[in-house]
Amino acid sequence: MLLLLTALVIGIISLWYTNRLVEKLSQEEKNKIELWAKALKHLSDVALDAGDLTFAFDVVSNNSTIPVIQTDEKFNVKHWVNLDSVKVATDTTYLKKELAIMKKQHQPIEIPFDTNMRDYIFYKDSQLLNQLKYYPFFQLAIIGLFLLVSYLAFSTSRKAEQNQVWVGMAKETAHQLGTPLSSLAAWTEYLKNKYPADDNLHEMDKDISRLNTITERFSKIGAAPVLKKENLMDVLQNSVNYIKTRTSQKVNITIQNLQSHEVNAPLNIPLFEWVLENLFKNAIDSMAGVGDILISITDQNQYVYIDVKDSGKGIPKSKYTTVFKPGYTTKKRGWGLGLSLSKRIVEEYHKGQIFVKSSDVNKGTTFRIVLPKQI
Repeated sequence: MLLLLTALVIGIISLWYTNRLVEKLSQEEKNKIELWAKALKHLSDVALDAGDLTFAFDVVSNNSTIPVIQTDEKFNVKHWVNLDSVKVATDTTYLKKELAIMKKQHQPIEIPFDTNMRDYIFYKDSQLLNQLKYYPFFQLAIIGLFLLVSYLAFSTSRKAEQNQVWVGMAKETAHQLGTPLSSLAAWTEYLKNKYPADDNLHEMDKDISRLNTITERFSKIGAAPVLKKENLMDVLQNSVNYIKTRTSQKVNITIQNLQSHEVNAPLNIPLFEWVLENLFKNAIDSMAGVGDILISITDQNQYVYIDVKDSGKGIPKSKYTTVFKPGYTTKKRGWGLGLSLSKRIVEEYHKGQIFVKSSDVNKGTTFRIVLPKQI
């Protein structure tokens, strides 16, 4: 805001000052043409040949910039200076066009002669004066460009700083989780040896493994992940199996491979499973724990399409892009980072795309993930 206000002040001062200069220069040009007219009048008074204007032009010989046309009473052109001589010779309408422009710009200066005849001097602004008129706008454009570059630099710097903070927090979280997880794993092994028939311990083992996966995800934020060619059907099935044991039995999740062959794509499994879980959880929340989720895989030579379709409340078209912005959420609890992180994982780490393919209010939403088969 400070930069903007400063630019506005500079622009206003520049416009005001330049306008004053334009007015002064315009008055000087008018005075110069009036002097020319007086010289012509003087030549008439001393009864010199009216056709010889050499002396009059010598009087104002310093006028090498102001375009001037001298006409008779009927506005027939008698003489001109500081116009394009090539156009005068090749274009018969050129002088008429210039005369029309001069009539619009300035009042003509009348030269009365003793013979009850009169001539008129028409003139227009010099090139220097025209350039001076437009100079403030050029200056404002430079200031605007400076503001834009400054804003982009500031925005990029702030975003980079925020990213560093988030990366630092993520890595610190992963580090802090490491010690208690190791302890829990040791205690689980101890309890399994003491109570080998207790099935609950195996479920604890799964949750500890899950926490290790989450810790690994946080530790990878900010670093370039390693991508390996993976079977998409296996990755999707593992994610679905995990979600099914932790959600309502009224949610039906189906995976559909539209190809008869195995579909592979370069993936980082811990990060990509994070994307799938975010989509599944959003779908379940949208359906209030009751409904269908259909996951379909389509192989299109260079790309693989993964569609996640739910039967939830849908998303308005105006929110198709907003849902991926950090902080956007329709829930009472949560930070609204799930889809934002998913977008970053898919687009920055996997060089793919994620977007809302279609959505109907109270009918459901389809999210599409596009993954390149080769990176």
